[in-house]
Amino acid sequence: MNSRQRVLSALNHNIPDRVPIDFGGFLSGIHWKAYLKLIDYLGIKDELIILDPAQQLAEPCEQLLQRLRADIRYINLNQSFKPNTQNSFKDEFGIAWTFQDEQHNYMYISNPPLANSSIAEIKNYSFQDSTTQNLFTDLRKQALIKSQNSSFALSTPIGGSLLETCSNLRGIENWFIDTMESPLLCEILLDKVLKYWMDFYTDLLKEIGDIVDIVIIGDDLAGQNGPLFSLDFYRTTIKPRQQELMKHIKSLTNAKICYHTCGSCFDFIPDLIDIGIDILNPVQIGLKKMDPQKIKDEFGKHISLWGGAINAHQLLSFSNREKIRRDAKYNINIFKSNTGYIFSSTHNIQFDVPPENIVTLFDAAFEYGSYL
Repeated sequence: MNSRQRVLSALNHNIPDRVPIDFGGFLSGIHWKAYLKLIDYLGIKDELIILDPAQQLAEPCEQLLQRLRADIRYINLNQSFKPNTQNSFKDEFGIAWTFQDEQHNYMYISNPPLANSSIAEIKNYSFQDSTTQNLFTDLRKQALIKSQNSSFALSTPIGGSLLETCSNLRGIENWFIDTMESPLLCEILLDKVLKYWMDFYTDLLKEIGDIVDIVIIGDDLAGQNGPLFSLDFYRTTIKPRQQELMKHIKSLTNAKICYHTCGSCFDFIPDLIDIGIDILNPVQIGLKKMDPQKIKDEFGKHISLWGGAINAHQLLSFSNREKIRRDAKYNINIFKSNTGYIFSSTHNIQFDVPPENIVTLFDAAFEYGSYL
């Protein structure tokens, strides 16, 4: 199989030749500091470009993607950043991001623009339209080149965040208080953000909806020990709006929808299946209720799983290569059974991960991922 056939076979719950491998996206990417160490370790030369300034992710070169046997390529919006040249930036929602540590490892929100706003002020607040930012300039051309000149599956970058955008606009503490004390404010802000993303995907998928294989949506629903808010709030206030967005996206493309949520999201998985999500990412094992076998047994027939390769918090940065290899083998064998699985590093590889550990992890994916 070529890469695209392999990915689509797995996502359609058929048996591919081996488990597809993902590396290099906004959720399966690599911090630029780890990237430079990795390509130096492998003897690869590349000019560093920052793909995501907040997370400080590097845009990986094709030579590295092929070395790690990645089966997916990402269509990136018309934006790139040079490392250490921008100490701050403002996103399309007017949210300011800046470095707040001397190491410049990550950017953080410095001033939530709606932190002290009334409902009337929230209603009148303007986002920057995605088309006026020229995000889609030459996007179809880029997608066609990647589609015609390669045999890889193609994915959009991440988008569609309702909850995270709201919490970033209000400030996370204000937003959690809002969910308890100001349901009307929550609904007004959620509807405003929903309209932005509905328009965004209308424009994005008009350009590349017939080319991409995967659309990635992201919103963190859970923390390390379970939901970040009540399931009742999710099901009455958030879920209907997410469902509207999923329905809209599916009307514009035949691509599979991948939903990203970190944390112990076990309780939400039936709801995500219900609203039409095809793939769950990152399957953050090692947390409460996030047992690989239980997740695979209960949900593996209904939703594809993407990630779950290793407990990235404790193991990838600090364990020896043999431990990483054993754990990866164990998790791959669980998740790949009856197919419906894409391997990745369970979220982005952080700045302190040794290059030899990264190579060990991805070589294990190739070695133990065979169905033949």
